[in-house]
Amino acid sequence: METSILRRLRDLTDFEVADDNPDVRGWTVRGADGKALGTVYELIVDSHALKVRYLDVELDAGFNVNEHERHILLPIGVAALDVEGDNVFVTALNSESILHYPPYVELQITRDYEEAMLRALGQAPANEGGFYERDTYDAGAFYSGRQ
Repeated sequence: METSILRRLRDLTDFEVADDNPDVRGWTVRGADGKALGTVYELIVDSHALKVRYLDVELDAGFNVNEHERHILLPIGVAALDVEGDNVFVTALNSESILHYPPYVELQITRDYEEAMLRALGQAPANEGGFYERDTYDAGAFYSGRQ
């Protein structure tokens, strides 16, 4: 069984975003239709692997979702940084599909939740190797647009 401890970046005193990567907290998250879905609220880090696994996104109030369901998690590899501005793009979602995405209750990340999230993104949950050893969790792809 894989050992992974997912924690909020703000709770880890000895971990910070690498100098050559921007801290995307506060950046606008845009879907495939170009519309703003929300903002990056926090980074969720695997404290054993020392890697960002998820973006905690606070959805825009315009979506009229329950305040307890306004956060979602996005695997780092399904998003990409805007080359020009401070935007994060997620081509697997749009302003319609975001309404069917599983909400995130802070620090309640179970494997069932992770698999539901992957299904909502059109990704196959099963993996022969380690759970996080897939393109969906490749931070290199996320940051490549800005380097």
